[in-house]
Amino acid sequence: MTLFESIRTYVDRKRSFGLRYEISGRNLRSFANQVGDIPLGSVTPRQIASFLDGPRTSTSTWRAKFNLIKHFFEYWAARGMLQTLPMPKIRPPSTCTFVPYIYSRAEVRRLLQGTRISQSREACSMDSATFRTFLLFLYATGALVGEGLRMSQEDVDLTNDCVTIHGTRFNRVRRIPIGSDLHDRLRRYLDSVPRNYRRKFFANKDGSTINAITVGKSFARLRRVSGIVRRAGSYYQPRMHDLRHTFAVHRLTDWFNQGGNLNRMLPALSAYLGQVGLCSAERYLSMTPERFRNQLVKLSPQRRKKKWGDDPVLMKFLAGL
Repeated sequence: MTLFESIRTYVDRKRSFGLRYEISGRNLRSFANQVGDIPLGSVTPRQIASFLDGPRTSTSTWRAKFNLIKHFFEYWAARGMLQTLPMPKIRPPSTCTFVPYIYSRAEVRRLLQGTRISQSREACSMDSATFRTFLLFLYATGALVGEGLRMSQEDVDLTNDCVTIHGTRFNRVRRIPIGSDLHDRLRRYLDSVPRNYRRKFFANKDGSTINAITVGKSFARLRRVSGIVRRAGSYYQPRMHDLRHTFAVHRLTDWFNQGGNLNRMLPALSAYLGQVGLCSAERYLSMTPERFRNQLVKLSPQRRKKKWGDDPVLMKFLAGL
């Protein structure tokens, strides 16, 4: 079997399971185009390393492509097509020093209020009401920017106070509840704009789909208008994506203040955010205010060498979400 044929078969199998597999498939085809249509068993570690060591390739990208190719060869090795995996030595992971920005509640209010000024120019394709409601939606649900932009009118069920979120990874779809405050804001937004020509729930003035690059530039302008900056000479300024992290941290601190059972709520937060692992939300513990951090970390199941799945009460709670 040749490399081209094996990649085509592998990608088709992935897509038969309902995966888009677009970026991964494109990376595998790029690898095959560089190496050539040679027999699968004749691929060498040097050829793989040459593909991975591309110009301006970060360590995280290098490792992601490494694992992609490794899984591809493991698939064929498990089927007797390879005796050994022709993989080079993997790079060690780089130390991540980036810390997401957690907006204060006052800063969130300044962002929402600043949309009227930042979107006042005639050239702005998105009006201030749409931008303000969109940002409020991100903060109130922790949804990703792309998830909010893809949301159609049918995905918003205000009768049952639920929103359907279409994720990008593995075609995951989740249906999440929303609070009464967000319900009222979304209802007022729907009542204030014509709906007959809009393809998406959040749309431009002319009803067209909002471009992710455009909304990103709009947020950068809004952040400057609102006077929100990261100090201490940091290169990375607060992002729109940080509203997701802010949502998680604010929920954790609210639950702690209310005496909530965080052993239950942490994995529930992961499920609400559409994260794969039930413990994914634990990383937000390090972002909570210092006065809560010690108490929150003590609740981590790793400290007691247990897993979330070992708690039947918790599993029953999650099943009822």
